[in-house]
Amino acid sequence: MDKISQFKNGRTDHAVARTAQVLARTAVRGSILFFALLLHSVQAFSATASAGQSVTVEWIPSPDTNVVGYNIYYGGVSGDYTNKTNVGQVTSATISGLVAGATYYFAATAYDSLGQESDFSSEASYLVPAERPTVQIRNAPAGQFILTVSGLIGQTYDIEATQDFVGWTVIGTVTMGASGSLDFTDADAAGFPQRFYRTRELQL
Repeated sequence: MDKISQFKNGRTDHAVARTAQVLARTAVRGSILFFALLLHSVQAFSATASAGQSVTVEWIPSPDTNVVGYNIYYGGVSGDYTNKTNVGQVTSATISGLVAGATYYFAATAYDSLGQESDFSSEASYLVPAERPTVQIRNAPAGQFILTVSGLIGQTYDIEATQDFVGWTVIGTVTMGASGSLDFTDADAAGFPQRFYRTRELQL
C-alpha cells in the first residue's frame, strides 16, 4: 500500500517522542514517595488508502511499557480533532464513514491504565477520493429506458446522450440525494435506433 502521508518532518525512523509526565503520590511508612510515570507518545504515524470511504492509519508503538492502548483523533481541520476513537492495544486501525471528496487530519495518543494520555503524534492527512458517477440502464415500457444514476451526495450531474460518440446532448439534470442514487427516464429513447449515455459533473 502507498503511504498517503507521513510525519511532517519526514522521519519515520528514530522519531523523537515527546513525553507527558504524570506524578503520582503513594504513602509508604508515613513518608511520601514520588513516582514519575513517563508516557511516551506515538513515534510514527501515517494514513494509507483503504477500500471505500475509509482510511487505515498505522503507527510505531510507544516504547513505554505503561501504555495499554491508543486513541485516534481526527477532523476536517488541521489540529482541530472533532472525533475520537479508542482502538486499544494495536498498531493500526481503519476509520470508516468518511465523506467522499473531503480532507481529514489524523493524530494519535497513547494512554496508560489510569487514562493518562501522551502528547499528540505528528499529524497525517488524507483526501477521501470523490465517488465516480455511474449509470445503469434497464428497459421500460414503450421503448423507454430507465437510467439509474449514482454519484456523490449533493452533487448535480447533467445526463447526456449520443448516437455516435461525437455529438452529446443534455437530456436531463439530476442532483444526488441522501441515497446517492436516483432513476431518470429517457422518454425519447424509442425515437433512436441506438443511444449511449454519460454523466457530467456540474460546478455550481
